[in-house]
Amino acid sequence: MLLALVGALAIGLSLGLLGSGGSILTVPVLHYLVGQPDKLAIGGSLLVVGLIAAAGSVPYALHRQVDWRNVAWFGLPGMAGAWLGATLAHWVPGPVQLAVFAGVMLLAAWRMLRGSAVTRTDDEPHRLAVVAGGTGVGLLSGLVGVGGGFLIVPALVLLAGVPMSSAVGTSLAVITLNSFSGFGKYVAVLEHEGLALDWRILLTIAAVGVVGSFAGHRLGRKLPQATLRRLFGVFLVLMGIFIAADVAPRLFH
Repeated sequence: MLLALVGALAIGLSLGLLGSGGSILTVPVLHYLVGQPDKLAIGGSLLVVGLIAAAGSVPYALHRQVDWRNVAWFGLPGMAGAWLGATLAHWVPGPVQLAVFAGVMLLAAWRMLRGSAVTRTDDEPHRLAVVAGGTGVGLLSGLVGVGGGFLIVPALVLLAGVPMSSAVGTSLAVITLNSFSGFGKYVAVLEHEGLALDWRILLTIAAVGVVGSFAGHRLGRKLPQATLRRLFGVFLVLMGIFIAADVAPRLFH
């Protein structure tokens, strides 16, 4: 359990430092460190991510760094997508979900390592593209249990014209909506599988993650973001390869 708590701290620190990426650590923490089955880890991840993102969005909201209009435009379709993704999870085998998760992890690593800055578009926001992007990210969230912040932040800036000063806080609010929506549906999936959530472990990990997110937010003002993103990207590559190698034999049985 000690390793799981260290992992929970890392989840929060990463969210606080980078504004995204931390939630992608939750499934490995629950699956490999806590020892939960794949579907249970994915379902529990949605709750943990939602709680940490909700707490993390509060300081941004207090400083008026949340674009509530785009939370609605991006988040409400995302909730529908997350509900659909969690519904699809009923028919998708756990090893396939983990394989998709490994792919998402490598995609996140690519975005971290690419190192190109996201710049605000000068065009008018394309609402249809924003809605489509929100739905797609929500679908991914519900299916594999990630918050999708590494996709949401660029989408908000490039598609909705949200300034970077508000993109992180807006992203956290969207992640909260997606995660709780997906979790609400995923509970029925777990019940059908005969799996029960360990609320004590999930709430403990979430609480440690919240503390880590606040600490990471403070540290992020002093540390170079580019270096942090590259280090985290390398970690995601290694973890993504590990998960892919671990799950590959189960895909063909």
